[in-house]
Amino acid sequence: MPLIERIVKFSLTHRFQTHIIFWLIVALLFMNRYDIEEYRQLDSIIYRQIYYISVTMLASYFLAYLIIPKLMGSKNYFEVVVYFIAGSYLISACSRIAVIYLLEPLIRTPPFAQESLWQILSDLPKLVTHYFALSFSAAWVFAFVKLIRDQYVVQQRSLMLEKEKAETELKALRSQLNPHFLFNTLNNIYSLSLMNSPVTSKSIAGLSEILDHVLYRCNTAYVPISSEIKLIENYLALEKLRYDERLQISFEYVTNHQAAIAPLILLSFVENAFKHGAGMDAGNPFIAINLQLNNNRLRFKVMNSLLDEPPGTDGNGLGLNNVTRQLDLLYPSQYELNIKRINHTYEVELEIDLGDVNNALAI
Repeated sequence: MPLIERIVKFSLTHRFQTHIIFWLIVALLFMNRYDIEEYRQLDSIIYRQIYYISVTMLASYFLAYLIIPKLMGSKNYFEVVVYFIAGSYLISACSRIAVIYLLEPLIRTPPFAQESLWQILSDLPKLVTHYFALSFSAAWVFAFVKLIRDQYVVQQRSLMLEKEKAETELKALRSQLNPHFLFNTLNNIYSLSLMNSPVTSKSIAGLSEILDHVLYRCNTAYVPISSEIKLIENYLALEKLRYDERLQISFEYVTNHQAAIAPLILLSFVENAFKHGAGMDAGNPFIAINLQLNNNRLRFKVMNSLLDEPPGTDGNGLGLNNVTRQLDLLYPSQYELNIKRINHTYEVELEIDLGDVNNALAI
């Protein structure tokens, strides 16, 4: 955890202790105002320190909790300036009154002259050059530290909200994808049952394995790529039962190490190839799938035969729209997706840099 985050968390959970620590540091810094001879009069130093800390605290909380919030949230800057000038004048005047009527009687030997209230309140040059500077000496530091902390908290809260929003959207997309996949697969089994095919029971067993993966192993953000490869193999085996030898299917993959990937991303492209390729081609359809994983760089390519579609037909379908959105959420600026149609061939190429995810997961 970064140091600044630790400090911010401590200040949020221990506000009172944080303020005490800050003012103790200020008090130690104020000790530099005295020379060696003055340290012999300890009671005088204590009285002066109490005065310095009191007026500085008053100015600091006035600046940090009244002026800056008004400045950040108000559109009437003239009003904020008036508040600041009036408050600064009152604090400076109170500071000088405290010196003349409270501090000096404690640390000076009488008799000595004292200014009247009118002299104190009307001596603006003295109030500005001495008492304003003294009262607000540490107030700017206090206000700056609080502003930085508040901005950091706002930024972290904003990031958290964005993360929660992305996770919610991702769950919504997957909730659309899973029923979509299930609907297509059940249609396949339904077609087999209408033909009283002997492989219907085998198809149901294959579907059971696929659903086990989808329902129980895809609840995490990332899964081993080996499990996604196994899922594709089960899906292809299920589809082969439906198309027999009429459909030419090839699936080649090479992985030189284990890696993690978002679940169901790759299957969506395979499913789309069957829906818009083999499922619509009554001739000799083909689907060719190639997967390569090298140094956390995934290259996935799906090619399928494709008949001419009526104008206005969306060849991507619900599945690819959702999976593209998932890629945007999970791999921003880390993937390239190219979809092209050449004559009667539909081709999807996906490249993902899995390095950041796998480094974070320490796979």
